[in-house]
This record gives sequence, structure tokens and C-alpha cells, in this order.
Amino acid sequence: MPKGQPLTVPDDGLTTKQRRNQPLVMVHTGPGKGKSTAAFGLALRGWNAGFRIGVFQFVKSAKWRIGEQAVLERLGQLHEETGEGGPVEWHKMGSGWSWRRKAGSEDDHAADAAEGWAEIRRRLAAQTHDLYVLDEFTYPLKWGWVDVEEVVATLAERPGKQHVVITGRDADPRLVAAADLVTEMGKTKHPMDAGQKGQRGIEW
Repeated sequence: MPKGQPLTVPDDGLTTKQRRNQPLVMVHTGPGKGKSTAAFGLALRGWNAGFRIGVFQFVKSAKWRIGEQAVLERLGQLHEETGEGGPVEWHKMGSGWSWRRKAGSEDDHAADAAEGWAEIRRRLAAQTHDLYVLDEFTYPLKWGWVDVEEVVATLAERPGKQHVVITGRDADPRLVAAADLVTEMGKTKHPMDAGQKGQRGIEW
């Protein structure tokens, strides 16, 4: 795409503006570092454009408050105070999902994941957010906790202009085929290979 120009223009009857503004399903997958980081960077960019941001974390521990969460929640507060940017919601399966308001169970992660996906389906139908970050959502799909075909169909049929970005390793080929943008993060080298644990400001 030299200078941001597409190499081909489809004969789809759409204007350049209509084609440019179509909602996207994006997948960040692969064994390398940076899948969630890139998705949260996208959320920051979307917030600046006034997007309504909804983040749904499917695997992270409730005790692990990552840096991006603190930043995006503060930006959500800034929006409430000044009108700048857009509203932000952050939900985490490990804490029992924010709308449920009770501690999550360690016993039935599959049920929690299914509940999270059911809520996302409701929000997509209601067009609640402009950008959905489904962080580490590939794992509930891989483990059979959430039906891949249902996810693909729901995303294909979502109304309005709602962008969705899904992160995690081993993205299902059906999800990859249905997505508009797929990035595979490869790993060439990582400090953990040399026995170094993750550090604040880099991993969280």
C-alpha cells in the first residue's frame, strides 16, 4: 500500500468514503509479544477520535491491573469531566465481570467466558460501543468455551459501525478467514528466553 493507497479498487458500487468507513474485524495473533499492546494502542487512538470504547479481558487475573487499564479508565473519567474523547468501559472475566458485581469463580471459567460473550452479543445488537477490544478471546474459542461459528456469524451480522479487535495466540482459521485485518506477531527473541521475568512498564 504505497502512501496509504490500496493496490486495487474493488467493483463493489461503493464510494471511496463508504469503503473507507466500513467497520472492521481485526485479529492480532501469533506467538510474539505485542498483540494486546497493539489492541490497546488502537483503543487509545479510537478514544481520541471520540469512539465509545469497550474492553473485555477473557483470561487475565483479576489481581493483575495492567497499565493500559489505568490509563484508559482515567481517560474515561476525563471524558465524563470534560467531554473530551469518548467513554470507556473495562470488564475482566477474572473479577466476575463488572456488570455482575460479584467475585468470579475459579471453578467454571467456561461459564464465565460464555457469559462474557453473551453480554458482548447484546452490546453488539444494541450498538453500545464503537470499538470492542476482546482481549485473549482466542483462548475461549480454542478451548470450546465459546462457539466459533456463532462468533463469526454474530460479527458478520453486527449492525452499524462497530469495530472489533480480538487478541490471542492460535486464532481459529474460521475467525481468521472472516476478519478484515489479521496481524500475526512473530517471536524472534524475548527476554523470557534468557530467564528474565516481565517488568512493569513493559509487560504491564
